[in-house]
Amino acid sequence: MKLANIYGFLKKDLQDIEHMLTETIEAEHPILREASLQLLQAGGKRIRPVFVLLSAQFGNYNENIEQIKSVAVALELIHMATLVHDDVVDDAELRRGKPTIKYLYGNRVAMYTGDYILARALEVITTVKIPTVHHSLSKTLVKVVEGEIAQIEDKYNVNQGIKDYLRRIKRKTALLIAISCKLGAIASGATMKQANQLYRYGYNVGMSFQIIDDILDFTASSEELGKPTGSDLIQGNITLPIFFAMNDQEFMDELVHVFQSSNQIDEERIKHLLFLLKQTDAIEESYRLSNLYLQKGIQSIQTLKNTKAKRTLQTIASIIGKRRS
Repeated sequence: MKLANIYGFLKKDLQDIEHMLTETIEAEHPILREASLQLLQAGGKRIRPVFVLLSAQFGNYNENIEQIKSVAVALELIHMATLVHDDVVDDAELRRGKPTIKYLYGNRVAMYTGDYILARALEVITTVKIPTVHHSLSKTLVKVVEGEIAQIEDKYNVNQGIKDYLRRIKRKTALLIAISCKLGAIASGATMKQANQLYRYGYNVGMSFQIIDDILDFTASSEELGKPTGSDLIQGNITLPIFFAMNDQEFMDELVHVFQSSNQIDEERIKHLLFLLKQTDAIEESYRLSNLYLQKGIQSIQTLKNTKAKRTLQTIASIIGKRRS
């Protein structure tokens, strides 16, 4: 089952959000406008707006729908801005199978485009007159930026542990999903207890979501990924499957050799590393940890009222856990 099929009841509001996103990133400068629209039209799961809308169902949804949509738009724009900056840092040429802004326009235009989209996000969020929203979001943004710096520092570094990885993906992915759930609840007038429960759900599901993305980097085809298989290895990013595979001495020796010559990554050696990784239990171990996070996420909302929104959140967690492409 596809994720989009289970939240069909949100279709109209998601369409409104898509329209708002297009309107918001309109820019006077043609390059900024073209680059921003290209990123938006490349698509995406829009999972953050979905979590905002679902979490808002636990409050007064219809009464607060406009500010709920504003929160959803702002968080998706922030996510988009981080993608543009990520592609510059990773020197990525493809995203979702299409050329990145960095590839089409160069690093400078890409960085300014990311900054522009982030500025638009902050502009949108100012329409939400709830101090807690601004306080929570600003703290999250600080952590996200810290996570980006940590990822740069840890490239090609084999002397790091799984805790370093988990801290990175918390900042890279989990926090934005968690804050999407929390701010959706707050914007709708839900209680702080409910907002915190939803935050914990979002955090745990976000951790699982990123772990599975990192698994798919090794198990899915380049056509499914929209980028080369093993991109994380090529970029020097040590993800969870790599950490588990590093317990195998042959893999570890080969990894060290490849990373020592990081300026001249040999495609055949990368293929050999992928082969060695798949001979270990790294993929199975990674899925096991992903499932633990999902179970904690589902448990976090166990005491919430049994509504369609709650059942949808539970189903989303279940689908994420079964993703194999």
